[in-house]
Amino acid sequence: MAPDAPRRQPTLEEVAGLAGVSRSVASRVLNNAPHVSRAKRDAVERAVRRLGYVPHSTARALATRQTGAAALVVAGEDPSIFADPFFARVIVGASAALEEADLHLMLCLAASDRGRKRVEELLRARSADGVMLMALREDDPLARMAEEAEIPVVFGGRPVGWVPRWYVDVDNAGGAREATEYLIARGRTRVAALCGRLDTEAGRARYRGYRDAMLAAGLTPYPPREGDFTEPGGAAVMAALLAHHPGVDAVFAANDNMGAGALRTLRAAGRRVPADVAVVGFDDLAVAQVADPPLTTVHQPIGALGREMARMLVALVNGQDPTPLILPTRLVTRSSA
Repeated sequence: MAPDAPRRQPTLEEVAGLAGVSRSVASRVLNNAPHVSRAKRDAVERAVRRLGYVPHSTARALATRQTGAAALVVAGEDPSIFADPFFARVIVGASAALEEADLHLMLCLAASDRGRKRVEELLRARSADGVMLMALREDDPLARMAEEAEIPVVFGGRPVGWVPRWYVDVDNAGGAREATEYLIARGRTRVAALCGRLDTEAGRARYRGYRDAMLAAGLTPYPPREGDFTEPGGAAVMAALLAHHPGVDAVFAANDNMGAGALRTLRAAGRRVPADVAVVGFDDLAVAQVADPPLTTVHQPIGALGREMARMLVALVNGQDPTPLILPTRLVTRSSA
């Protein structure tokens, strides 16, 4: 009789599957890490006993580095930025995905020297299992820190000038191109762009999409007029545009806040929207729905941006190698255009 084949050792994935938890949760239970509920800890321990699982020493050594937390780092100084509708929806999406993996969400601001120092210490001390990094501007030292980090880093939006290994972004150029094509298809020929910050990739990509649509239609793009993604910034840039180009008949605004500011300036100048000047924004935030008139805009899946960043980070923490992701946009038509 042939000897029995050696019994295959069960894997951590099988333990997690039997317990009904994620791999990262199972790993933290096995290494007595914090931030795991009693119910999930009991389920993992029962699965270990049933399967006869024995942790690999190397895997155990790596797993003991887990903190049970992931950080969302935003290159801003004002804590109120987290109340901004855009970032609030990113946080909700990221938090939901991290909760599924039993990871806590840490929020960090990193525009000042002091803020960057705290983030650098977080990366160096591995005070989180991984980091999601957003709102980088050109030549931001956070990009260098991320490259040198020994913990996983996922970028929310690509930085200016280079492409990181792991990122989640939206189709900024494609959305801006669709918005501009929509205006042109409705007979608008003097279409201007109110740009966001041009030291960000989102600001540059949205202007590129506008410019490409204008050139493809045989029209001359207006030079970029840079704002700061805020409603007052949009109002100011719209006023400057009217002073230099009073004949403009349509505007693509780089985000809804700037679009709302443009509507306010146009109304004060006696311009009818959309009869005299049509306006399209970008983001599809609540401000677009309550604007006067309601703002036609490019919808980007902001909640999904946060959710997919977190999912990508969890995959990296679990030893996988996910691919970068570009999320689609779509046009939402309302009364302003």
